[in-house]
Amino acid sequence: MWTWGFAVVRGRSMLPALRPGDRLLVSYRRPVHAGDLVVARLADGTIAVKRAVGRRVTASGEPAWWLLSDNPAEGVDSRHRGPVPDPDVIAVTVARIWPRPRRL
Repeated sequence: MWTWGFAVVRGRSMLPALRPGDRLLVSYRRPVHAGDLVVARLADGTIAVKRAVGRRVTASGEPAWWLLSDNPAEGVDSRHRGPVPDPDVIAVTVARIWPRPRRL
């Protein structure tokens, strides 16, 4: 499995932290902590960048993350699709590498 990768932000759901077109460096092996920006597969199959807010347990007893948009008026998150099981949290963002590099 890869250790590092890249993601591109689509949409406005993470404004003001991230803008459409931002390029991100992500880690596939970094543990998730509350407050991290993560790349996750939502219940409908959408791959999205969201903020990990806290741990939950699903109805089936699986550990999962509650993921939210920074811009609640835009996009879809756990308020719409429910908690995201641990295996579907794919990566943790480390830095924005374009257009203005900075650690996240």
